[in-house]
Amino acid sequence: MNGLFLFSNSVKRDPAIDCWVEENSGELGAIAQRWFEVMRNCGGDVRELLHDGHPTACVDEAAFAYVNAFKAHVNVGFFRGAELADPDGLLEGTGKIMRHVKVRPESDIDAMALTKLIETAYSDMKERLTEE
Repeated sequence: MNGLFLFSNSVKRDPAIDCWVEENSGELGAIAQRWFEVMRNCGGDVRELLHDGHPTACVDEAAFAYVNAFKAHVNVGFFRGAELADPDGLLEGTGKIMRHVKVRPESDIDAMALTKLIETAYSDMKERLTEE
């Protein structure tokens, strides 16, 4: 599958992610957990794993999004983000494929727009998988 990040070890519910959440408690951890739950709830075919130290959501085994907590913000990242429609201009980054949204505790994020972006990434990956 051209250009997709595939993880054959993704599972319905990865206990390592629960450990990650416990280790990243506090305000930033809560933000990351909130957005990862949105990813988990995209569909019955969502699988997950801890990849490069952060929770990653997949459609079956194809990664579509992740969260990661840093010192002052959380990244909600998208594996094919450069190709996603982003009418609200939330995406950041300059890579050829990946993009992310920085969520900071002190700033308001348009929750509906970010939820829509996550759902779009999920739908986009589902479509890519049917085309392969």
